[in-house]
Amino acid sequence: MYDILATTSLGLDELLASEIKALCPDVETRVKPGQVLFTASQADAYRICLWSRLANRVLIKLAEGDLAHPDDLYNIASKVNWTAHFDASNTFAVDFIGTNKVINNTQFGAVRVKDAIVDQFNDLFDERPDVDRQTPDIRIQARLKRNQISVYLDLGGGSLHQRHYRQDTGAAPLKEHVAAAMLMRSGWAENQESPLIDPMCGSGTIVIEAALMAANIAPGFMRDAWGFSHWKQHDERLWESLLAHAKTSQREVNTPIRGSDNDMRVIKLAKQNADAAGVYHLVDFSQKDATKLQINDLKEGYIVCNPPYGERLGELTSLLPLFKRWGNQLKRQCVGWKMALLTSNRDLLRQLKLVAKKDYKMMNGSLECQLVNYVLDEKNCEIRETEQEGDFANRLKKNIKRLNKWLKSEDTNCYRVYDADLPEYNVAIDRYDDWVVVQEYAAPKNIPEHKTRRRLHEVLIALPDVLGIDPEHIALKVRQQQKGGNQYEKIASEKHMMQVFENGAAFYVNLKDYLDTGLFLDHRITRQRVKSMVKGKDVLNLFSYTGSVSVHAALGGARSVTTVDMSKTYLEWAKRNFSLNKLKGAYEFVQADCLNWLSETKQKFDFIFIDPPSFSNSKRMDTTWDVQRDHVSLLSDAINALNPGGIIMFSNNLRQFKLDIDALTSLGVSISDITKETIPEDFQRNQKIHHCWILQKND
Repeated sequence: MYDILATTSLGLDELLASEIKALCPDVETRVKPGQVLFTASQADAYRICLWSRLANRVLIKLAEGDLAHPDDLYNIASKVNWTAHFDASNTFAVDFIGTNKVINNTQFGAVRVKDAIVDQFNDLFDERPDVDRQTPDIRIQARLKRNQISVYLDLGGGSLHQRHYRQDTGAAPLKEHVAAAMLMRSGWAENQESPLIDPMCGSGTIVIEAALMAANIAPGFMRDAWGFSHWKQHDERLWESLLAHAKTSQREVNTPIRGSDNDMRVIKLAKQNADAAGVYHLVDFSQKDATKLQINDLKEGYIVCNPPYGERLGELTSLLPLFKRWGNQLKRQCVGWKMALLTSNRDLLRQLKLVAKKDYKMMNGSLECQLVNYVLDEKNCEIRETEQEGDFANRLKKNIKRLNKWLKSEDTNCYRVYDADLPEYNVAIDRYDDWVVVQEYAAPKNIPEHKTRRRLHEVLIALPDVLGIDPEHIALKVRQQQKGGNQYEKIASEKHMMQVFENGAAFYVNLKDYLDTGLFLDHRITRQRVKSMVKGKDVLNLFSYTGSVSVHAALGGARSVTTVDMSKTYLEWAKRNFSLNKLKGAYEFVQADCLNWLSETKQKFDFIFIDPPSFSNSKRMDTTWDVQRDHVSLLSDAINALNPGGIIMFSNNLRQFKLDIDALTSLGVSISDITKETIPEDFQRNQKIHHCWILQKND
């Protein structure tokens, strides 16, 4: 008899204990999180390796003891008679799990166990086995919990969830033993005569595991290499008899098992995997949209599925409306069915508008998930077509109705449609042609995260219907107070550029890669003012960003335009904007620290536009920048770069900014506050979206 530890994912331990009890009725089990401990015969241990659909590892205990000093680990491992388990000609590897104050590094722990093994062979035979981390003949596992160390032989030689039928996987593979657990928790495993469908099957793991269950094919039947294959205590005759029994235990299958997915590429993978598992003929695969599910030809059965979780923020924009449509289709097509869905995002499942019957916690890899079970009875499948629209959707409709009148007089296809009008829906929404950018402002700490998340979901669901846009054309960003860097922080690398237009100019915008898009919509009127004031003048655009002001200045007939920014990326972007508008002439682009460049330049200008960041501590600057603290110094240098009668247009977006009028007046300029005149209609709710002044140098 052996002391055995079987491991599995957290949340599956009780289920594994029941499975072991069914395979080995005489075994008494003890359950710990992710573990089942028991004493069993070698035949029982082999049977569990071969038949368990839930176990990751089946480990035979070789030694254990208290660990109070690093040398204790070596001494405990040395007590094992390793030569009774394998020869010096075999390769081996040691896995070490857990740390404490004595052993605080798993690599060190593995090395000490390895040393004990090697030293024992050297002492006895003057030769040693080699270490092979990839494909060892023998795999040892040491597990440290608090001050207790246990040393095991891994009978599987690797995780048993790997059935070796997966040729390839989709983007988010489901582990095989988790798929088996889903089938068990759903109730289908006890009712295998019922139809089973997975309408988002990906690479087919759930339906393949179902076919293996239905055909009573042992999950370890196709495994070529085992951890006990080179074990000196291995009983080959016993193992062969278990394999022979497993083969004769297989049965014919009449149960309809269907897997479908909208992606033909993963359907091809699923078919390859099913073929490798020997169950291709048992599963009906097809390319279908889950939101158009049709199952009228089947009697009532089970839907078991691992739908997308929306782990990445941007994925929610398309998944939320998809789940809403899917829920309506399930209610129309699947009355009387039972359904089990695995998710790490319960909020997504709430879009189905279904009442759950029961849920189970389980891990899928490193993700904490829930398996949520539903009974699709008539009450649960009632579709409430008259469900009232939410406050957000109603407000957005009112905004669109109001803005439509204004837009008729505007020459632009990019504008703001919503700006935190309702405090509970704390987002700004900008439209760029047929795309929408949603900026979620960070919620106050006293508002629970689940509330802000649900309200954001309401926003994302309402937008396609109210604005008539494709859900795939929603870019989602979270805007919060920056604690360093500058206002143009990069957040993605999709490099998706699109063209928009504004008052006779065209611009490239990037809606996904940066917090800002490349065009500040609140400066639409500001840019028009610049355009109307610069004909025949030498213009400087400082802190130019993507050069939108420079473009309008050039279109307004400026004699020359100098565009200065510290970022090479944004200067290249500015050049592309000039090319887009077919602008050629005396246009200079300078990559430099704007503060240093302005203080050192010998050039003189008739018009200078300055819109600096509120704060920056970029490594490319010699010092930090604070607009409130440093604006007088900046503007003093700008005044020195003006021709007589020259004009500075100065703007910034620091809400509490106060212009030092006395200090600037003493420098010989007259000052006009034009902030109200430069706030567009679509930004009227936020009168502090920016500040703007004209400073004219006295003759």
